[in-house]
Amino acid sequence: MDKWYEQSFGDDYLIVYKHRDTAGAYEEVKSMIDWLELPEGSSVLDLCCGMGRHSMALADFGYRVTGVDLSGVLLDVARERDDSGRVEWLQGDMRNVPAEGPFDAVVNLFTSFGYFDDDRENGKVLQEISRLLKPAGRFIIDFMNAAYVVRNLVPFSSRQEGDWLIEERRTVEDGFIRKRIVIREPGQPERHYDEQVKGYGLEQFQTMAEAAGLRIDLVYGAYDGGAYDETCSPRLIMTGTKEGKKS
Repeated sequence: MDKWYEQSFGDDYLIVYKHRDTAGAYEEVKSMIDWLELPEGSSVLDLCCGMGRHSMALADFGYRVTGVDLSGVLLDVARERDDSGRVEWLQGDMRNVPAEGPFDAVVNLFTSFGYFDDDRENGKVLQEISRLLKPAGRFIIDFMNAAYVVRNLVPFSSRQEGDWLIEERRTVEDGFIRKRIVIREPGQPERHYDEQVKGYGLEQFQTMAEAAGLRIDLVYGAYDGGAYDETCSPRLIMTGTKEGKKS
């Protein structure tokens, strides 16, 4: 599964995940901006911005936004959507972000964490968030509730997208939640993609955040601000602060 993320976020991803719409991102951001407690005009970095759905929503709410992603394909879509150039788009790895900042806030949304086999590599992402934030800057990490996902795992599903048959198999292995995607298209060879996310829980995040100089302040279990419950919450959404006083 090493570097699966370099293969999976290409042209086929745009079809496999076409159901993730802009309206949904707008509502998710609308629910989360109050948690940041940032004035309009604040600088926000959207780390792992993908097609820019959340970045554009953040810009709509009056923030100065920078979006970073590894995938050139997804960034091309983001730039095309951003026809007025409101967002600065940068290509780079989340462990070594090509930006200096500092930013008033960093957001990492829609389970864009835990991609790497090694805990130290995943920890580097939090180190980068800390580096990029101003003292007392704010962050949001919007992650799956891994315990909930494991209990409610759907081992196999399939659906039709035009001429494509998309099959998805999900497993839990070695602490990772893994997905195998097979795309069957008439007249074409089968295409296979792998995805995996490390199933971190709240305590592990707290340990990694502390090591990076970050403090988790509040935890939510859904975009509506509901309390986090490991048993039944679909999300693990953490808001917090970079340790240190404002300059």
